[in-house]
Amino acid sequence: MNATSQALRGYSEHAASTRSDRRAEYEVIARVTQQLRDAAVNSKSNFSAFASALHTNQKLWTALVVDVLDDANPLPPDLKARIVYLSDFTRHQTGQILRKNASVLPLLEVNMALLRGLKTESGAT
Repeated sequence: MNATSQALRGYSEHAASTRSDRRAEYEVIARVTQQLRDAAVNSKSNFSAFASALHTNQKLWTALVVDVLDDANPLPPDLKARIVYLSDFTRHQTGQILRKNASVLPLLEVNMALLRGLKTESGAT
C-alpha cells in the first residue's frame, strides 16, 4: 500500500473530530497544498519560495503528528501510526527534493489524498 492510499484510507475510514475541527483542518491543509503547488510551478525561477513552501508543508506534518500522538487524541492506534509514517515519508521526500533528487509530486498526492479523506468525512467543500 503506498503513502497516498494510506492517507486516503486512514482519513476516509475514521471520524474522530467534530465537523468544525475537520473543516479547519481541511482549510489549513488546502492552503498549504496550494502554496506548495504554486511554488513548485515556479521552483526553477524562485527556489527560495519553493523551499519555504516545502518547509511550511513539513511544519504541517509535524503539527499533525504532535496532534495524533497526544494522549487525548481519540484516533485509533493504526490511523495514528499511518499518520506518523506519512510524516516520516514527507520529511524524507522533502530532503530529497531540496537536494534535487526527487519530485514534489508525491507530497502533493499525499496532501490531496488527505484532503479527499477530510472532505468525505466532513462534507467540506
